[in-house]
Amino acid sequence: MNPIAAARAYQAVQGTGSPGGVSPTDAPGFSDLVQNVIASATTQTRAAEAQMTQVVQGQGSLIDVVTAISSAEASLETAMAVRDQMIQAYQEIMRMPI
Repeated sequence: MNPIAAARAYQAVQGTGSPGGVSPTDAPGFSDLVQNVIASATTQTRAAEAQMTQVVQGQGSLIDVVTAISSAEASLETAMAVRDQMIQAYQEIMRMPI
């Protein structure tokens, strides 16, 4: 996930977009945001694999492979951070007295 997409997702969740703002009914749901993070990680990983295949075939650049792998790694770390926060929030809710 690139920084611009992350900032837009954060703004959508916070409702602090442009002066017109994003109304709560127009804002994407949490599950949509999680799906976008997972889809981004998958896309980045596939792009890195494609770059590696091109280098093996002698058609690509090693720098492109390193860049693609770095981007895929960042996307995966973002997805794992979101997952960890969700688990932590769930555990905190389960500890609350009813």
